[in-house]
Amino acid sequence: MPDRHLLESSLNAYVSRIADTELAEILATHPAALVVGPRACGKTTTTRRLCRSILRLDVPAQAAVVRADPDAALRALDEPILVDEWQMVPEVLGAVKRAVDDDPRPGRFVLTGSSQTDLTTAGWPATGRIVRLTMHPLVGRERHGDPSAPSLIDRILADGSDSFSDPSAEWDVHRYVAEALTSGWPEALRAPTERARDRWLTSYVDHLVTREAAALGISRDPVLMRRYLQALAANTAGVPNHKLLYDAAGITRHSAVGYDDLLDTLMITQRVPAWAGNRMDRAVRLPKRYLTDPGLLGPLLRIDQRRVMRDGDLLGRVLDTLAAAQLRAECAASIVGADLFHYRDANGRHEVDLLIEARDGQLIAVEVKATAAPAAADARHLEWFAERVGSAFATGIVLHTGPHVFRLAERIVAVPIASLWA
Repeated sequence: MPDRHLLESSLNAYVSRIADTELAEILATHPAALVVGPRACGKTTTTRRLCRSILRLDVPAQAAVVRADPDAALRALDEPILVDEWQMVPEVLGAVKRAVDDDPRPGRFVLTGSSQTDLTTAGWPATGRIVRLTMHPLVGRERHGDPSAPSLIDRILADGSDSFSDPSAEWDVHRYVAEALTSGWPEALRAPTERARDRWLTSYVDHLVTREAAALGISRDPVLMRRYLQALAANTAGVPNHKLLYDAAGITRHSAVGYDDLLDTLMITQRVPAWAGNRMDRAVRLPKRYLTDPGLLGPLLRIDQRRVMRDGDLLGRVLDTLAAAQLRAECAASIVGADLFHYRDANGRHEVDLLIEARDGQLIAVEVKATAAPAAADARHLEWFAERVGSAFATGIVLHTGPHVFRLAERIVAVPIASLWA
């Protein structure tokens, strides 16, 4: 049983986020920011630290005041003003627009809401007036490293393999699996026991399939939606044919397309597109499918750490999904600007698990291996890819579960997964 005072201290402590720096910069230069992300990822906790007044529109009394006269409600508050769950009273968006049009001083408003608002808001009135910032569930750099450091992507492009250092000795395959299944949702991380964490994550999935679509006015069968989400979970970090997924769930293609759009918009899943440069026009075009947080694998597939360690295919998917979560957040934080892809050639003989393309065309290729001792053979797809893209190839990375960073080939380095945040 954890010490009660230590537990209360940890519950009240703020965990710094990668988004903190960018949000502060946005408020210093723009009148309003909109922070979106999956439900319960920490948007309100992060944003309220920078605001003097808070309007919680999920509180009926506050929502009623804003609904009666949104312009007057905003004028009565000290700025910066946090408008939390703004989609509960959409009229407030127009009031923010009018206030910004009249007085475009920086740092006046922060709005938060689940990413579901992209599905429900018609005639978005804030284009050009509100800067959007996306938050993700917590990743390794926020839990174990320095969230204020420059993006890992920018550091790799500037320094290559010198960006990486050996992690602390306790990181091994068992701890990586535990890290993945613990999840990045702050409430789950604060749970005092493993059972309490599993209960929270299970409830999160239950709410997702029974409430989210209904709250949007979208007709979805919760039983079928759960089946489809389970099919996606079983294929996370894979490139499944779409028919395989909707057949496994027992739904039609039309229904599957609707579920895909809903789950991607809620930021529960992500379709990582296939990359194709001018020299790669025969690339397979199917997207790679991911759960955005590997912690949802536990409640969806009813698995635990012991089960993962007995199944080599599942272990590989868990580690790949964990790595993708880290790199997704790093791409979002990159000042250079970067996007996440995967690559597989038309014959299926060569593939790259994750491919990061910077806006200047430089490429960082990543393989994820469930081994503590990667060898030169584990870099063969990266070497093949490097030969074909030539000078655009910046660095190849073989992520592994061992303790050390070391070189495998020219421009290709073996890197412990924990070095992504070390």
